[in-house]
Amino acid sequence: MTILFPAIDLKDGQCVRLKLGDMDQATVFNDDPGAQAKSFEDQGFEWLHVVDLNGAFAGESVNGAAVDAILAATSNPVQLGGGIRTLEHIEAWLDKGITRVILGTVAVRDPELVKEACKRFPGKIAVGIDAKGGYVAVEGWAETSELTAVDLAKRFEDAGVSAIIYTDIDRDGILKGLNIPSTLELANAVSIPVIASGGLASIDDVKRLLQPDCGILEGAISGRALYDGRLDPQEAMALIKAARKEAS
Repeated sequence: MTILFPAIDLKDGQCVRLKLGDMDQATVFNDDPGAQAKSFEDQGFEWLHVVDLNGAFAGESVNGAAVDAILAATSNPVQLGGGIRTLEHIEAWLDKGITRVILGTVAVRDPELVKEACKRFPGKIAVGIDAKGGYVAVEGWAETSELTAVDLAKRFEDAGVSAIIYTDIDRDGILKGLNIPSTLELANAVSIPVIASGGLASIDDVKRLLQPDCGILEGAISGRALYDGRLDPQEAMALIKAARKEAS
């Protein structure tokens, strides 16, 4: 089932989009994250993808107040990533109403913590794999590791991870289209559902996601294309719902 996840990236309490993961290339799209979350729900979206960008660099939650505002404003399930590095931190967010916590840097640094989190909070843990040139980047994309995306994903094959969010940093925020080949390579290498992220540019990307070979993907994340009007929410959701109906 294809899910289109609208993205809210938080920097200094505002909704922004970065270009190629660069915090210095941030465009502010809304200074009211709660209102943005409500707007996405009103447009027919069924999920919300939220990233605490400051938190990803700091290694701890920074935009907690903004996330609280989002949770208060929408009834949609919310997945949250950025700076979540401990079991206590995970539990605190789940207690606040986050549906799924995304672990990124800690998945590279401490895979055992991810496995323990999956045991303790079944169905609530996703792993964010952000790749640059095929290799996993950590610490808010500031460092590149020697691990490939597929190698990292395979570490969690039987851990109970609910989803992998795969971001191609080389395409993020520049509207070049999703990296479908790399995303499918990853999805075919593991049994964990994969969500595509980075570069979704237009309705053509949504149409591509609805092709049979992409049926193994859980969906994709859209950010900048929604904010600057390149992707019409009604058109995208209508296509997805029609495809679901046909599949059923």
